[in-house]
Amino acid sequence: MSGLLQLMDNLSVNIVVSCFLLVSITALLHYLNKNSNKKLPPSPVALPVLGHLHLLKKPLHQTLIDISSRYGPITLLRFGSRPALVISSHNLAEQCFTTHDLSFSNRVQLPSVMLPDLIGLCNYGSYWRNVRQIAAVELLSNQQLQASLDIRAEEIKDMVHQLFQSYKSNEKSEGSNCFRKLAFRKTIFELTMNVMMMLIAGKRFYGDKIEDVEETQKFRDAVTVFFELTGAANVEDFIPLLRILDLQGVMKRMKWVTEVMEEMVPKIIKEHQQEGIGKGKTMISNMLDMGKKDSEKYSDLVIQNIAISMLLAGTETSANTIEWVMSLLLNNPDVLQKARAEIDAQVGNQRLIQESDMNHLPYLHCIISETLRLYPVAPLLVPHESREEISLGGYEIPKGTMLLVNVYQIQRDHQIWEEPLKFKPERFEDGKSKGKWMAPFGMGRRRCPGEALAMREMGVVLGALIQCFDWQRIGSELIDLTEGSGLTIPKATPLEVMYRPRKIMTNVLLQLSR
Repeated sequence: MSGLLQLMDNLSVNIVVSCFLLVSITALLHYLNKNSNKKLPPSPVALPVLGHLHLLKKPLHQTLIDISSRYGPITLLRFGSRPALVISSHNLAEQCFTTHDLSFSNRVQLPSVMLPDLIGLCNYGSYWRNVRQIAAVELLSNQQLQASLDIRAEEIKDMVHQLFQSYKSNEKSEGSNCFRKLAFRKTIFELTMNVMMMLIAGKRFYGDKIEDVEETQKFRDAVTVFFELTGAANVEDFIPLLRILDLQGVMKRMKWVTEVMEEMVPKIIKEHQQEGIGKGKTMISNMLDMGKKDSEKYSDLVIQNIAISMLLAGTETSANTIEWVMSLLLNNPDVLQKARAEIDAQVGNQRLIQESDMNHLPYLHCIISETLRLYPVAPLLVPHESREEISLGGYEIPKGTMLLVNVYQIQRDHQIWEEPLKFKPERFEDGKSKGKWMAPFGMGRRRCPGEALAMREMGVVLGALIQCFDWQRIGSELIDLTEGSGLTIPKATPLEVMYRPRKIMTNVLLQLSR
């Protein structure tokens, strides 16, 4: 009997595999026949079923640089049966987001992305226009950002205070004026999470006044997994059989991320509805108030999707960039000293830096710009998809083609930038780089609406860290700048540093403790 059951199991597997191969080959033949008379961009030799998936390694943007170097600035690949257009030229990228902006305004709906209604992931249409308008105009406008300035200032003040207190608590056992080790990545992620949670929901996720430690850790893990698995580098998204088997657990992990988000955020919204938490101050309370006048535009589902979108987009991305900035500064101490001298001259040592000071700190802006040039927020942007057939660069691009613009490669192009691999903030001084192609937050109608918030937050966070503390590497070796993979561009190894309070800032730091 057991032998018969085993035979039936084997037959079932064989039938599934055979059906998968038949469907894949049929889809491939249909694609090839449909586009046989079109002038398509150059492409490497593809394998049956896999297409070019066998060529891909993580991080994906590095693999695509190698392919573009051999096949040119516009290359057509196949991920399974899905066509993927790779752009590595600033001229072609410019066309994609100007002339063909509407044609490329859709998002790729990958099976692993189980939150397709988020602002950055939903397709172009009336729903996207609604949530985008709410986020960009009513939540992230300059007026609203100015109104929420105190929230960001308080969280940054609290972070600086915690770093100072942590240092002082070990002063007796380890001695005064010596450097202490700090898990920098963890510290900055907690800060950016608290900032976004306070802006959106009026509650903190880290620090002394949190209610549910387990919930906060679960959410942090969910954010990390989301960005690690989101993008275009999951083979499971393009091979149905692998998706069914889920041997690497991609689908299972993304399902867990979805469950965490869709459990936590509706709970927060309900708390606001029942208790009026942060009334008139948080983004959720503002949307609930506006929903009293237009319940369809501000439905609970819309509010939920906007809140999840901003929590995801506003934490990992800013934390990554701040971590890259500090890594580069530690490897280039002369730049760090120049930034500190500017802050000391413009802000002084009698108070903590504020957002209003940022207009007087051009070199700090140059440092952030240079970091975003070398390590853009999303090296391939969020993948777009063509809504119709178009002509680009002398080639015909089929409808339904995934668009991957290698911003990472373009922003390191030696034809645009002198010494493109060198960290050189001075290239942005006095408008010297004006007009040179940069798109770390995307371009066109799908450009990130949170760019202004991110730039404000990153500037004052870095300013406070440089103003209040001395920093150095743990050893004599340079910080490892190896890149991780995912939709964003994390460091492969989280940054750990040595720090100590600056003596000249002692009075200010002591005042923060009162």
